[in-house]
Amino acid sequence: LLIDGLLATRVPPLSRIHQPIVNHERYSCPDWPSGHTFPMRKFELTASSLLHEPDQSLDGGSPLVSSSSDFHRPVPASSFPRCLLSPPICPDFAGRFLAGRLTDEECRVVGFREQTSRPELIERTVLEVAGTVLTAQLALRHGVASNVAGGTHHATRDRARGYTILNDLATAVRLMTWDEDDAARDGTGPEDLELLRGLYRGESPVERVLVVDTDVHQGDGTATFHNGPGSPLAGRLFTLDLHASRNYPARK
Repeated sequence: LLIDGLLATRVPPLSRIHQPIVNHERYSCPDWPSGHTFPMRKFELTASSLLHEPDQSLDGGSPLVSSSSDFHRPVPASSFPRCLLSPPICPDFAGRFLAGRLTDEECRVVGFREQTSRPELIERTVLEVAGTVLTAQLALRHGVASNVAGGTHHATRDRARGYTILNDLATAVRLMTWDEDDAARDGTGPEDLELLRGLYRGESPVERVLVVDTDVHQGDGTATFHNGPGSPLAGRLFTLDLHASRNYPARK
């Protein structure tokens, strides 16, 4: 699963023009209902824009990314180990979602309703978590990196909300701040322990992470991970959230 410590299937040479960018062609769920309120194609369109639209800051106005092979690529959803999701995600909730067994009420609250159990949606949800983990690793190695998807900031430990199901930010913070004491507390098995030890997480230990959230909506889900009872991220994850006062969620 690892390429030089990175959770990736493609690690291209560094570009002289742009920072590492993580993308997967299945970030956008295929055959999405045309009238759905969630704009699923935005990930596909963002990648296409990077590949095809002229960038006026470059000589000749060429696109920022010259080829799709220049994108860093996360591991497939089917290969993303459950031990990397839980903790901080509740294992029962994660297991039910991955098996397509969330309740009708949970599917209503997240906003995807009958689409929630589609294998393609489950796949793209895990892919964006894998992509954010890889992006965090690349940022630690090169100073800055970006992910075409991710930012699922309404999801809590055990609840999907506001079109976000698995909180990629909390997952990445847990993996970047992981240490041997966590393994003992979590009861990590030998194979999972070997993988966690092999993950690149910087040249020196990462102790705390600040999530700067500038989305128009509050990242209410991410905030629960640093102040929730018994959270493994207490004292590790902090949020600076700049958002509008009157929108989703109604109760800030």
